[in-house]
Amino acid sequence: MEPMKDQEFVEYVVKQIVTNPDVVKVDRKVDEMGVLITLDVAPEDMGMVIGREGATAKALRTLLRVIGAKNNARVNLKINEPEGSERRPQAQKSIDEVVNEI
Repeated sequence: MEPMKDQEFVEYVVKQIVTNPDVVKVDRKVDEMGVLITLDVAPEDMGMVIGREGATAKALRTLLRVIGAKNNARVNLKINEPEGSERRPQAQKSIDEVVNEI
């Protein structure tokens, strides 16, 4: 398998699941730590890429590890948070509030 297949794989999969495939940008860098794939998507597509409780991102990372293992390389995926992201910081709860919810 050619070294660029990992980048092509991420680009293909992400473009299939987002609503703005033309905005998807995938960069690949190689250093002494291995391969770093950096992903940029539209702010409204972040939820689709991350998935419920991070399941989609985790699955992408797992598949990239498999691709990397075939090529004797360590492959990591970094998903950049876009400008204007709709992610809201969650308020910290006290231990008493958490216990009371149980």
